[in-house]
Amino acid sequence: MRILHTESSLGWGGQEIRVLTEARGVARRGHHVAIGAPPESRIYSAAPDYGVERVALPIARKSLRGLTALRWHLAATPYDVVNTHSSTDSWLAAVARRTLGGRGAIVRTRHISAPVPRNAATRWLYRQAAHIVTTGERLKRQVIQEAGVEASRVTSIATGIDLDHFRPGDRAAARGSVALPIEAPIVGIVATLRSWKGHAYLLEAVAALERKDTQLAIVGDGPQREALHAKVRELGLEPRTHFAGNREDVVPWLQAFDVFCLPSYANEGVPQALMQAMACALPVVTTYVGSITELVEDGRTGLVVPPKDSLALRGALEALLADAPRRQSLGAAALRDARERLGEGVMVDAMIRVFESVA
Repeated sequence: MRILHTESSLGWGGQEIRVLTEARGVARRGHHVAIGAPPESRIYSAAPDYGVERVALPIARKSLRGLTALRWHLAATPYDVVNTHSSTDSWLAAVARRTLGGRGAIVRTRHISAPVPRNAATRWLYRQAAHIVTTGERLKRQVIQEAGVEASRVTSIATGIDLDHFRPGDRAAARGSVALPIEAPIVGIVATLRSWKGHAYLLEAVAALERKDTQLAIVGDGPQREALHAKVRELGLEPRTHFAGNREDVVPWLQAFDVFCLPSYANEGVPQALMQAMACALPVVTTYVGSITELVEDGRTGLVVPPKDSLALRGALEALLADAPRRQSLGAAALRDARERLGEGVMVDAMIRVFESVA
């Protein structure tokens, strides 16, 4: 098959990583796969690192120029499937395909749990123009309920990760490689610095911990950078908070943590960072948001608390930091689950079946 992925987002996070990981995996199975994206986007610049062919398209926003460029490319290249990933490129691809007489099927992957717009245009897109893939069962139910889509037109396919890369490692060696304290307890988060990832609640929870030697490592960058630095100063956490910024390889950081925390309060599907942490045998503390509980089982592979609740977050972190055997037990269960369910190959096989069914 010939498959084109489109992505209008200029940012970088779990969604973009899934797109490239999936594209690489499908290409390795012998299919022709390309990614169409704005040339100024992170995903466009990263595509060669994944061995994925790239096509520069001006689709960062809805415009006649973007529609014309995408339509021209689809007319010139006989793709069997166009797999769209964000709202803007999904609309541009759907309209372009309509003007080309329905050439090439559209699969619309929905990565997040934000509400589905309730309007006639969206109903057309979801009910008629595309087959919908979600990254979790809860997201699938949301699409069916909010957009009125037939269940047969929605498929849930969890994101897969490279289990050869994300694996447990020596904690002391990892801390030395990323310049973190060897002996202190360390709570870590890997996430784009967006408000809904819940960093502010994590800062409040860490500030209230009884163990005042607990360190916090924040890996990632984004629009909340300055606000979070200000909150760290306000809470007096500067001596024990480490802002790592964006990292091409987060494995040494994950291997350095004692506990991984992702306190998101909105928009999540199945966060890749949680999967990566589990594959590194980390106990996790997270929230009841999106499809997270399809991934983390409270009390078995991690602890799940209500969102926007720094007190509950503090309690969960206190419990794990004070109990090394429990951390080890949760981390071992998380690793077993990751190896059984979260491999890249499972995702790739499922996506190929969808592509073949709609092509």
